[in-house]
Amino acid sequence: MDKRNRSLLILILGLLCAIGPFSIDMYLPGFPAIAANLHTSVDYVAYSLSSFFIGICVGQLLCGPLLDRFGRKKPLIIGLVLYIVASIACSLSKSVEALIAFRFLQALGGCVGMVAPNAIVRDVFPVEENAKIFSMLILILGVSPILAPTVGSYVIAGFGWPVVFIVLAVVTAFILLAVIFWLPESKKADPSFSLRPRPILTGFAHVLKQPQFFTYAFAGATASAGLFAYLAGSPFVFMQLYGVNEKQYGLIFSLIAAGLIASSQINNLILKKYNSAQIIRVVLFTQSAIGITLVAGTAWDIVNVYSSTFLMFLFLSCQGFTFPNSAALAMSPFSKGAGSASALMGALQMGCGAVASALVGLFFNDTAVPMAAIMAGCSLLGLAILLIGRRTIEYKARNEDVQEQCLELIEKY
Repeated sequence: MDKRNRSLLILILGLLCAIGPFSIDMYLPGFPAIAANLHTSVDYVAYSLSSFFIGICVGQLLCGPLLDRFGRKKPLIIGLVLYIVASIACSLSKSVEALIAFRFLQALGGCVGMVAPNAIVRDVFPVEENAKIFSMLILILGVSPILAPTVGSYVIAGFGWPVVFIVLAVVTAFILLAVIFWLPESKKADPSFSLRPRPILTGFAHVLKQPQFFTYAFAGATASAGLFAYLAGSPFVFMQLYGVNEKQYGLIFSLIAAGLIASSQINNLILKKYNSAQIIRVVLFTQSAIGITLVAGTAWDIVNVYSSTFLMFLFLSCQGFTFPNSAALAMSPFSKGAGSASALMGALQMGCGAVASALVGLFFNDTAVPMAAIMAGCSLLGLAILLIGRRTIEYKARNEDVQEQCLELIEKY
Protein backbone atom coordinates (compact mmCIF):
# COMPACT_ATOMS: atom_id res chain seq x y z
CA MET A 1 0.00 0.00 0.00
CA ASP A 2 1.47 3.35 -1.05
CA LYS A 3 1.68 6.33 1.30
CA ARG A 4 -1.27 8.20 -0.26
CA ASN A 5 -3.67 5.24 -0.04
CA ARG A 6 -2.47 4.47 3.48
CA SER A 7 -3.19 8.05 4.60
CA LEU A 8 -6.62 8.04 2.92
CA LEU A 9 -7.50 4.73 4.58
CA ILE A 10 -6.47 5.99 8.03
CA LEU A 11 -8.47 9.20 7.48
CA ILE A 12 -11.66 7.31 6.56
CA LEU A 13 -11.22 4.92 9.50
CA GLY A 14 -10.70 7.89 11.81
CA LEU A 15 -13.89 9.57 10.53
CA LEU A 16 -15.82 6.35 11.12
CA CYS A 17 -14.46 6.17 14.66
CA ALA A 18 -15.48 9.81 15.22
CA ILE A 19 -19.19 9.11 14.62
CA GLY A 20 -19.60 7.70 18.13
CA PRO A 21 -17.89 10.56 20.00
CA PHE A 22 -19.71 13.18 17.91
CA SER A 23 -23.00 11.45 18.72
CA ILE A 24 -22.16 11.57 22.41
CA ASP A 25 -20.41 14.90 22.83
CA MET A 26 -22.25 17.22 20.48
CA TYR A 27 -25.55 17.20 22.37
CA LEU A 28 -24.12 17.28 25.90
CA PRO A 29 -24.28 21.11 26.18
CA GLY A 30 -27.99 20.86 25.32
CA PHE A 31 -28.99 18.74 28.34
CA PRO A 32 -30.60 21.67 30.20
CA ALA A 33 -32.35 22.88 27.01
CA ILE A 34 -33.60 19.35 26.20
CA ALA A 35 -34.85 18.93 29.77
CA ALA A 36 -36.73 22.24 29.62
CA ASN A 37 -38.18 21.57 26.16
CA LEU A 38 -39.30 18.02 26.94
CA HIS A 39 -40.52 18.90 30.45
CA THR A 40 -38.18 16.61 32.36
CA SER A 41 -34.94 16.79 34.41
CA VAL A 42 -31.28 16.79 33.36
CA ASP A 43 -30.55 13.50 35.11
CA TYR A 44 -33.44 11.87 33.18
CA VAL A 45 -32.13 13.25 29.88
CA ALA A 46 -28.84 11.52 30.77
CA TYR A 47 -30.62 8.19 30.28
CA SER A 48 -30.61 8.95 26.55
CA LEU A 49 -26.83 8.71 26.87
CA SER A 50 -27.12 5.37 28.66
CA SER A 51 -29.50 4.05 25.98
CA PHE A 52 -26.96 5.06 23.34
CA PHE A 53 -24.24 3.10 25.15
CA ILE A 54 -26.53 0.07 25.48
CA GLY A 55 -27.38 0.28 21.78
CA ILE A 56 -23.72 0.34 20.84
CA CYS A 57 -23.01 -2.58 23.16
CA VAL A 58 -25.80 -4.73 21.68
CA GLY A 59 -25.15 -3.54 18.14
CA GLN A 60 -21.47 -4.40 18.21
CA LEU A 61 -22.23 -7.98 19.20
CA LEU A 62 -24.54 -8.18 16.18
CA CYS A 63 -22.40 -6.41 13.60
CA GLY A 64 -19.14 -8.17 14.51
CA PRO A 65 -20.27 -11.52 13.04
CA LEU A 66 -21.84 -9.65 10.09
CA LEU A 67 -18.45 -8.09 9.30
CA ASP A 68 -16.86 -11.54 9.27
CA ARG A 69 -19.67 -13.03 7.15
CA PHE A 70 -20.31 -10.31 4.56
CA GLY A 71 -16.99 -8.45 4.51
CA ARG A 72 -16.44 -4.96 5.90
CA LYS A 73 -18.15 -2.57 3.46
CA LYS A 74 -21.71 -3.88 3.13
CA PRO A 75 -22.50 -3.89 6.90
CA LEU A 76 -20.84 -0.47 7.14
CA ILE A 77 -23.09 1.03 4.48
CA ILE A 78 -26.29 -0.44 5.95
CA GLY A 79 -25.35 0.68 9.46
CA LEU A 80 -24.59 4.25 8.40
CA VAL A 81 -27.94 4.51 6.57
CA LEU A 82 -29.76 3.38 9.75
CA TYR A 83 -27.77 5.92 11.76
CA ILE A 84 -28.82 8.78 9.45
CA VAL A 85 -32.51 7.84 9.64
CA ALA A 86 -32.41 7.49 13.45
CA SER A 87 -30.63 10.85 13.81
CA ILE A 88 -33.45 12.59 11.93
CA ALA A 89 -35.96 10.79 14.19
CA CYS A 90 -34.09 12.08 17.28
CA SER A 91 -34.47 15.65 16.03
CA LEU A 92 -38.25 15.14 15.78
CA SER A 93 -38.65 13.68 19.30
CA LYS A 94 -41.51 15.18 21.31
CA SER A 95 -40.81 13.36 24.57
CA VAL A 96 -37.73 12.23 26.46
CA GLU A 97 -38.92 8.62 26.15
CA ALA A 98 -38.95 8.94 22.36
CA LEU A 99 -35.48 10.50 22.42
CA ILE A 100 -34.18 7.62 24.55
CA ALA A 101 -35.65 5.07 22.11
CA PHE A 102 -34.34 6.78 18.96
CA ARG A 103 -30.89 7.19 20.53
CA PHE A 104 -30.85 3.41 20.96
CA LEU A 105 -31.61 2.96 17.25
CA GLN A 106 -29.02 5.59 16.35
CA ALA A 107 -26.43 3.60 18.28
CA LEU A 108 -27.39 0.35 16.53
CA GLY A 109 -26.57 1.99 13.22
CA GLY A 110 -23.51 3.92 14.32
CA CYS A 111 -21.81 1.08 16.19
CA VAL A 112 -20.54 -0.49 12.96
CA GLY A 113 -18.35 2.60 12.55
CA MET A 114 -16.67 1.66 15.83
CA VAL A 115 -16.21 -2.06 15.14
CA ALA A 116 -15.16 -2.04 11.50
CA PRO A 117 -12.08 0.21 11.87
CA ASN A 118 -10.54 -2.10 14.49
CA ALA A 119 -11.12 -5.13 12.27
CA ILE A 120 -9.80 -3.33 9.15
CA VAL A 121 -6.64 -2.29 11.02
CA ARG A 122 -6.10 -5.95 11.94
CA ASP A 123 -6.79 -6.98 8.31
CA VAL A 124 -4.48 -4.51 6.61
CA PHE A 125 -1.59 -3.65 8.93
CA PRO A 126 1.05 -5.88 10.58
CA VAL A 127 0.38 -6.73 14.23
CA GLU A 128 3.45 -4.84 15.42
CA GLU A 129 2.08 -1.63 13.84
CA ASN A 130 -1.42 -1.87 15.32
CA ALA A 131 -0.79 0.22 18.45
CA LYS A 132 0.73 3.00 16.32
CA ILE A 133 -2.21 2.92 13.90
CA PHE A 134 -4.69 3.05 16.79
CA SER A 135 -2.82 6.07 18.16
CA MET A 136 -3.12 7.76 14.76
CA LEU A 137 -6.84 7.03 14.75
CA ILE A 138 -7.11 8.62 18.18
CA LEU A 139 -5.51 11.75 16.74
CA ILE A 140 -8.41 12.02 14.28
CA LEU A 141 -10.85 10.69 16.83
CA GLY A 142 -9.63 13.20 19.38
CA VAL A 143 -10.61 16.17 17.23
CA SER A 144 -14.27 15.24 17.73
CA PRO A 145 -14.38 15.82 21.52
CA ILE A 146 -12.78 19.21 20.89
CA LEU A 147 -15.06 20.26 18.03
CA ALA A 148 -18.29 18.47 18.96
CA PRO A 149 -19.29 20.19 22.23
CA THR A 150 -18.11 23.58 20.98
CA VAL A 151 -20.02 23.27 17.70
CA GLY A 152 -22.95 21.75 19.59
CA SER A 153 -23.10 24.65 22.05
CA TYR A 154 -23.22 27.21 19.23
CA VAL A 155 -25.79 25.20 17.25
CA ILE A 156 -27.99 24.82 20.35
CA ALA A 157 -27.67 28.50 21.26
CA GLY A 158 -28.46 29.62 17.71
CA PHE A 159 -30.91 27.05 16.36
CA GLY A 160 -32.04 24.76 19.19
CA TRP A 161 -31.04 21.24 20.25
CA PRO A 162 -32.93 19.31 17.47
CA VAL A 163 -30.60 20.81 14.85
CA VAL A 164 -27.68 18.99 16.48
CA PHE A 165 -29.09 15.68 15.23
CA ILE A 166 -29.67 17.10 11.74
CA VAL A 167 -26.00 18.12 11.64
CA LEU A 168 -25.00 14.60 12.72
CA ALA A 169 -27.11 13.13 9.91
CA VAL A 170 -25.55 15.41 7.28
CA VAL A 171 -21.97 14.78 8.43
CA THR A 172 -22.55 11.01 8.47
CA ALA A 173 -23.99 11.20 4.94
CA PHE A 174 -20.64 12.57 3.73
CA ILE A 175 -18.79 9.79 5.58
CA LEU A 176 -21.13 7.27 3.93
CA LEU A 177 -20.14 8.60 0.49
CA ALA A 178 -16.44 8.27 1.41
CA VAL A 179 -17.01 4.65 2.45
CA ILE A 180 -18.86 3.83 -0.78
CA PHE A 181 -16.35 5.41 -3.15
CA TRP A 182 -12.93 5.33 -1.44
CA LEU A 183 -12.84 2.65 1.27
CA PRO A 184 -11.34 -0.59 -0.13
CA GLU A 185 -12.78 -3.92 0.94
CA SER A 186 -10.17 -5.39 3.32
CA LYS A 187 -11.81 -8.80 3.73
CA LYS A 188 -13.94 -10.70 1.27
CA ALA A 189 -17.25 -12.20 2.31
CA ASP A 190 -16.89 -15.60 3.96
CA PRO A 191 -19.96 -17.78 3.22
CA SER A 192 -18.61 -20.44 5.58
CA PHE A 193 -19.00 -18.09 8.55
CA SER A 194 -22.29 -19.07 10.18
CA LEU A 195 -24.72 -16.46 11.49
CA ARG A 196 -26.66 -18.96 13.58
CA PRO A 197 -26.70 -18.07 17.30
CA ARG A 198 -24.84 -21.15 18.51
CA PRO A 199 -21.72 -20.78 16.28
CA ILE A 200 -21.63 -17.05 16.98
CA LEU A 201 -21.75 -17.61 20.73
CA THR A 202 -19.12 -20.34 20.36
CA GLY A 203 -16.92 -17.87 18.50
CA PHE A 204 -17.31 -15.27 21.23
CA ALA A 205 -16.55 -17.92 23.86
CA HIS A 206 -13.36 -18.84 21.96
CA VAL A 207 -12.30 -15.20 22.02
CA LEU A 208 -12.99 -14.87 25.75
CA LYS A 209 -10.93 -18.01 26.47
CA GLN A 210 -7.82 -16.19 25.31
CA PRO A 211 -6.26 -14.88 28.56
CA GLN A 212 -4.59 -12.02 26.71
CA PHE A 213 -7.88 -10.83 25.20
CA PHE A 214 -9.78 -11.26 28.46
CA THR A 215 -7.20 -9.35 30.48
CA TYR A 216 -6.57 -6.38 28.24
CA ALA A 217 -10.10 -6.04 26.84
CA PHE A 218 -11.66 -6.03 30.32
CA ALA A 219 -8.95 -3.85 31.86
CA GLY A 220 -9.28 -1.35 29.02
CA ALA A 221 -13.09 -1.42 29.11
CA THR A 222 -13.43 -0.84 32.84
CA ALA A 223 -10.79 1.89 32.86
CA SER A 224 -12.49 3.57 29.87
CA ALA A 225 -15.83 3.49 31.71
CA GLY A 226 -14.51 6.38 33.80
CA LEU A 227 -14.74 8.49 30.65
CA PHE A 228 -18.42 7.62 30.27
CA ALA A 229 -19.10 8.51 33.91
CA TYR A 230 -17.53 11.89 33.16
CA LEU A 231 -19.70 12.30 30.04
CA ALA A 232 -22.87 11.57 32.01
CA GLY A 233 -22.01 13.74 35.03
CA SER A 234 -20.10 16.68 33.58
CA PRO A 235 -23.12 18.63 32.18
CA PHE A 236 -24.60 18.87 35.68
CA VAL A 237 -21.27 19.42 37.45
CA PHE A 238 -20.09 22.25 35.21
CA MET A 239 -23.31 23.92 34.04
CA GLN A 240 -25.47 23.62 37.16
CA LEU A 241 -23.06 23.07 40.04
CA TYR A 242 -20.34 25.46 38.86
CA GLY A 243 -22.69 27.71 36.86
CA VAL A 244 -20.89 27.83 33.48
CA ASN A 245 -22.97 28.40 30.33
CA GLU A 246 -23.19 26.17 27.24
CA LYS A 247 -20.33 27.87 25.40
CA GLN A 248 -18.04 27.82 28.45
CA TYR A 249 -18.85 24.15 28.99
CA GLY A 250 -17.92 23.45 25.37
CA LEU A 251 -14.55 25.16 25.88
CA ILE A 252 -13.85 23.23 29.10
CA PHE A 253 -14.83 19.99 27.40
CA SER A 254 -12.54 20.79 24.48
CA LEU A 255 -9.62 21.55 26.79
CA ILE A 256 -10.01 18.25 28.60
CA ALA A 257 -10.34 16.39 25.30
CA ALA A 258 -7.11 18.00 24.08
CA GLY A 259 -5.29 16.09 26.80
CA LEU A 260 -6.51 12.81 25.35
CA ILE A 261 -5.24 13.76 21.89
CA ALA A 262 -1.85 14.89 23.15
CA SER A 263 -1.35 11.76 25.25
CA SER A 264 -2.24 9.47 22.34
CA GLN A 265 0.54 11.03 20.29
CA ILE A 266 3.00 10.94 23.18
CA ASN A 267 2.13 7.24 23.33
CA ASN A 268 3.54 6.83 19.82
CA LEU A 269 6.87 8.25 20.98
CA ILE A 270 6.98 6.15 24.15
CA LEU A 271 6.28 2.97 22.12
CA LYS A 272 9.72 3.40 20.55
CA LYS A 273 11.29 2.62 23.94
CA TYR A 274 8.67 0.65 25.89
CA ASN A 275 6.11 -1.98 24.90
CA SER A 276 2.33 -1.68 25.27
CA ALA A 277 2.15 -3.95 28.33
CA GLN A 278 4.64 -1.81 30.24
CA ILE A 279 2.88 1.43 29.32
CA ILE A 280 -0.63 0.37 30.28
CA ARG A 281 0.45 -0.86 33.72
CA VAL A 282 2.08 2.47 34.65
CA VAL A 283 -0.82 4.47 33.22
CA LEU A 284 -3.50 2.61 35.19
CA PHE A 285 -1.55 3.12 38.42
CA THR A 286 -1.33 6.84 37.62
CA GLN A 287 -4.99 7.17 36.63
CA SER A 288 -6.11 5.42 39.83
CA ALA A 289 -4.10 7.86 41.96
CA ILE A 290 -5.61 10.84 40.12
CA GLY A 291 -9.10 9.40 40.53
CA ILE A 292 -8.65 8.99 44.29
CA THR A 293 -7.45 12.61 44.52
CA LEU A 294 -10.54 13.80 42.61
CA VAL A 295 -12.87 11.87 44.93
CA ALA A 296 -11.20 13.30 48.03
CA GLY A 297 -11.36 16.83 46.65
CA THR A 298 -15.06 16.64 45.79
CA ALA A 299 -16.06 14.82 48.99
CA TRP A 300 -14.34 17.43 51.19
CA ASP A 301 -15.49 20.27 48.91
CA ILE A 302 -11.97 21.66 48.46
CA VAL A 303 -11.99 21.79 44.65
CA ASN A 304 -13.50 24.45 42.39
CA VAL A 305 -14.19 24.65 38.65
CA TYR A 306 -10.49 25.23 37.88
CA SER A 307 -9.00 22.45 40.03
CA SER A 308 -11.76 20.03 38.98
CA THR A 309 -11.03 20.76 35.33
CA PHE A 310 -7.31 20.19 35.92
CA LEU A 311 -7.83 16.84 37.67
CA MET A 312 -10.26 15.65 35.00
CA PHE A 313 -7.78 16.75 32.35
CA LEU A 314 -5.10 14.55 33.93
CA PHE A 315 -7.48 11.64 34.50
CA LEU A 316 -8.82 11.56 30.94
CA SER A 317 -5.39 12.15 29.41
CA CYS A 318 -4.56 8.67 30.63
CA GLN A 319 -7.12 7.30 28.15
CA GLY A 320 -4.82 8.34 25.31
CA PHE A 321 -2.39 5.68 26.56
CA THR A 322 -4.90 3.08 27.74
CA PHE A 323 -7.05 2.64 24.62
CA PRO A 324 -4.45 2.07 21.87
CA ASN A 325 -2.31 -0.23 23.98
CA SER A 326 -5.15 -2.29 25.46
CA ALA A 327 -6.79 -2.61 22.02
CA ALA A 328 -3.56 -3.70 20.34
CA LEU A 329 -2.78 -6.26 23.05
CA ALA A 330 -6.35 -7.62 23.09
CA MET A 331 -6.54 -7.99 19.30
CA SER A 332 -3.05 -9.38 18.68
CA PRO A 333 -3.93 -13.10 19.14
CA PHE A 334 -6.49 -12.96 16.31
CA SER A 335 -6.04 -13.05 12.56
CA LYS A 336 -9.18 -15.02 11.70
CA GLY A 337 -12.32 -13.78 13.46
CA ALA A 338 -10.92 -10.30 14.04
CA GLY A 339 -14.39 -8.84 13.44
CA SER A 340 -15.90 -10.86 16.27
CA ALA A 341 -12.99 -10.04 18.58
CA SER A 342 -13.29 -6.34 17.77
CA ALA A 343 -17.07 -6.43 18.32
CA LEU A 344 -16.71 -8.17 21.66
CA MET A 345 -14.04 -5.70 22.78
CA GLY A 346 -16.22 -2.76 21.75
CA ALA A 347 -19.29 -4.27 23.40
CA LEU A 348 -17.39 -4.72 26.65
CA GLN A 349 -16.26 -1.10 26.51
CA MET A 350 -19.73 0.27 25.81
CA GLY A 351 -21.38 -2.12 28.25
CA CYS A 352 -19.10 -0.92 31.03
CA GLY A 353 -19.70 2.64 29.87
CA ALA A 354 -23.48 2.19 29.99
CA VAL A 355 -23.25 0.84 33.54
CA ALA A 356 -20.98 3.69 34.65
CA SER A 357 -23.18 6.40 33.13
CA ALA A 358 -26.34 4.84 34.60
CA LEU A 359 -24.71 4.67 38.04
CA VAL A 360 -24.00 8.40 37.89
CA GLY A 361 -27.73 9.02 37.43
CA LEU A 362 -28.70 6.37 40.01
CA PHE A 363 -26.52 7.87 42.76
CA PHE A 364 -27.22 11.48 41.76
CA ASN A 365 -27.23 13.65 44.92
CA ASP A 366 -26.75 17.23 43.66
CA THR A 367 -22.95 17.01 44.12
CA ALA A 368 -19.97 15.96 42.00
CA VAL A 369 -19.14 13.04 44.32
CA PRO A 370 -21.02 10.26 42.43
CA MET A 371 -19.30 11.13 39.15
CA ALA A 372 -15.85 11.37 40.76
CA ALA A 373 -16.30 8.16 42.78
CA ILE A 374 -17.40 6.14 39.75
CA MET A 375 -14.52 7.53 37.66
CA ALA A 376 -12.03 6.49 40.34
CA GLY A 377 -13.70 3.11 40.86
CA CYS A 378 -13.46 2.32 37.15
CA SER A 379 -9.72 2.97 37.01
CA LEU A 380 -9.09 0.96 40.20
CA LEU A 381 -11.10 -1.98 38.86
CA GLY A 382 -9.22 -1.81 35.56
CA LEU A 383 -5.92 -1.89 37.42
CA ALA A 384 -7.01 -4.89 39.51
CA ILE A 385 -8.08 -6.83 36.40
CA LEU A 386 -4.77 -6.04 34.71
CA LEU A 387 -2.64 -7.21 37.65
CA ILE A 388 -4.60 -10.44 38.12
CA GLY A 389 -4.83 -11.13 34.39
CA ARG A 390 -1.12 -10.68 33.80
CA ARG A 391 -0.44 -13.49 36.26
CA THR A 392 -2.79 -15.75 34.29
CA ILE A 393 -1.05 -14.86 31.01
CA GLU A 394 2.39 -15.53 32.52
CA TYR A 395 1.20 -18.83 34.03
CA LYS A 396 -0.17 -20.00 30.67
CA ALA A 397 3.05 -18.99 28.90
CA ARG A 398 5.13 -21.00 31.39
CA ASN A 399 2.90 -24.06 30.93
CA GLU A 400 3.18 -23.82 27.15
CA ASP A 401 6.97 -23.61 27.42
CA VAL A 402 7.04 -26.73 29.62
CA GLN A 403 4.78 -28.59 27.17
CA GLU A 404 6.99 -27.65 24.23
CA GLN A 405 10.10 -28.81 26.09
CA CYS A 406 8.42 -32.13 26.93
CA LEU A 407 7.42 -32.66 23.29
CA GLU A 408 10.97 -31.91 22.18
CA LEU A 409 12.32 -34.48 24.65
CA ILE A 410 9.77 -37.08 23.49
CA GLU A 411 10.64 -36.49 19.84
CA LYS A 412 14.36 -36.66 20.67
CA TYR A 413 14.20 -39.97 22.53
